[in-house]
Amino acid sequence: MPQEVNVDVLRLDPAIDSIVPANPKIFKLAEGFRFTEGPIWADSANPGGALLFSDPNANTIYRYSHDGNLSIFRNPSGYDGADIAEYGQPGSNGLTLDPQGRLTINEHGNRRVTRLDADGALTVLADRYEGKRLNSPNDLVYKSDGALYFTDPPFGLPRFDKDPRKELPFSGVFRVSDGRVDLLSRDLTGPNGIAFSPDERFLYVGNWDEKKKVVMRYPVLADGTLGAGTVFFDMTGAAGEEAIDGIKVDIEGNLYVSGPGGLWILSSAGKHLGTVFAPRHPHNMAWGDSDGKTLYLAAESGLYRMRLDIAGVRPGAQPRLPPQ
Repeated sequence: MPQEVNVDVLRLDPAIDSIVPANPKIFKLAEGFRFTEGPIWADSANPGGALLFSDPNANTIYRYSHDGNLSIFRNPSGYDGADIAEYGQPGSNGLTLDPQGRLTINEHGNRRVTRLDADGALTVLADRYEGKRLNSPNDLVYKSDGALYFTDPPFGLPRFDKDPRKELPFSGVFRVSDGRVDLLSRDLTGPNGIAFSPDERFLYVGNWDEKKKVVMRYPVLADGTLGAGTVFFDMTGAAGEEAIDGIKVDIEGNLYVSGPGGLWILSSAGKHLGTVFAPRHPHNMAWGDSDGKTLYLAAESGLYRMRLDIAGVRPGAQPRLPPQ
């Protein structure tokens, strides 16, 4: 049974009042996970719908249905190697839907991006760049033309940047199109959350780095590559131990960023409208429910939801998930 919990909202600009209700409510849906990540509303074809989310530490994808039922959707979700005990986060991280509604999975331990087809088969979309294995794909987003964009920091490797398994000498932002893996940017030490503006003119990428907590904005060129990135918002001096993790966008172009201390809401012009402080720190989010106005929060060991007054940009079409 969902349990209402305390929520605080820092309101810095009147524009936030059209986003966050005057008396906002957050509900705890489930707890006891090792670490929640990568939520996606991916079952709208079923009555009431359902949310899929990762626990990379537990190597599991869970399914939370609208009626409150929690079940294991996939295990293992990201790694089945003999040395799995060495990994802190061997499982899946980011999840999304392609334009055909098929689930796409970033697999930390397997160091690849895969697509789960309706018959349960996995198709590898990316696992190498120029012959070298990827680090550990983290978050991902599709463009409406079907091209996949993903971030690839080393956070899924047991020793991160110092891990001897690491083959690429950088952390990149990549695109997969027509079976080809292209490097778009290598200017961040910890590229993490990733999202398009509603019109797809810009790509936002968050940097998980305590010394450079920035959201970058890249113009998307006609051929799908990226122009020179600029700092869209800098949180480096903000209080809070966390750097920048998940990013989502609403239909008006506002950004929802997992940043130091809480969930930051930024306007499309780069103005800090306010911050939502949930009971646990949200590392990633997903828009859900039939109207797209519920923001589901993957927050450390728990799963939460919060109703807002605006709808979010959601990926994919009708999902084609294999039967349970």
